[in-house]
Amino acid sequence: MTTLNATMTSVTARMLASAETLRALQAKAPLCVAYGMGVDSTAVLVGLWLLGITPDLITFADTGSEKPETYAFLAVINAWLVSVGFPQVTVVRRLATKRAPYATLEENCLVNGTLPSLAFGGRKGCSLKWKAEVQNKFRASWAPARAAWKRGEKVTVLIGYDAGDKDAKRSSIADDRKYHYEYPLRMWGWDREECESRIAQAGMIVPPKSACFFCPSTKPAELVELIEKHPDLADRIIAMEANAEPRQAERRAAGQKAIEGLWGMGCKGTRGGVKRPGRMTDFIVAHRAGRSLPVLQNAPTSDCGGCGL
Repeated sequence: MTTLNATMTSVTARMLASAETLRALQAKAPLCVAYGMGVDSTAVLVGLWLLGITPDLITFADTGSEKPETYAFLAVINAWLVSVGFPQVTVVRRLATKRAPYATLEENCLVNGTLPSLAFGGRKGCSLKWKAEVQNKFRASWAPARAAWKRGEKVTVLIGYDAGDKDAKRSSIADDRKYHYEYPLRMWGWDREECESRIAQAGMIVPPKSACFFCPSTKPAELVELIEKHPDLADRIIAMEANAEPRQAERRAAGQKAIEGLWGMGCKGTRGGVKRPGRMTDFIVAHRAGRSLPVLQNAPTSDCGGCGL
């Protein structure tokens, strides 16, 4: 099993205080980790290991549309989990039905001729439908959770929102009759940089950003990387936007609000924003033709805010 080294023994007072809270919760009902396979949720697992707390369940909701690098990291994290005596990741997926004949988020968009809700400027409904609901459905038939509910207890779910300024703007999930939610990284005061440091010190590579390859939160620099590493995925983005265009054209003709593509109506690049068109297709075509602007290629990257579950 992996053992602590000299650089990993810095368990802070805040972490110790949180350990009492988490152990008390686990004594009553299962302690589950909603794992996104990205930096923040991986850091949650590292922190639990430092505190000597073994989660009862670790679930990853696979949208079927993650980037290849994310799927490759599953073997890395599972090997580490085994080495520290934690349960391996349980991968859960949404199943196709007669009413909803699609098993991936990409298929969902193609069948309905639409784009992810975030493209329309709304809340990240795809995270609820393809992440939270899928994990909740799995736990609904998981014996330890059912036993806890029968006793009148709530299952605790740990969410990987970090203590940085960006994640501080993310709303906490309200408890319900079945679930209680905790945010260990905020309890520990770990921001993004601290999360990456702790993961590296635990002997793992820092995982890539976890997000669907067509996520509207994608930054221009990230799209450049996707175009160059995975041109087939860039082609699928073009196909998705083309497939969604007829419905948007109908809305324009009817005088209703419509968007251009996955980047909504685009960004002019004012007030600190990074200039980009509404359609990722236009950016992809321009980049392939050698017309991408340097500012787009060098723009900073950031995590998708929608897939913390």
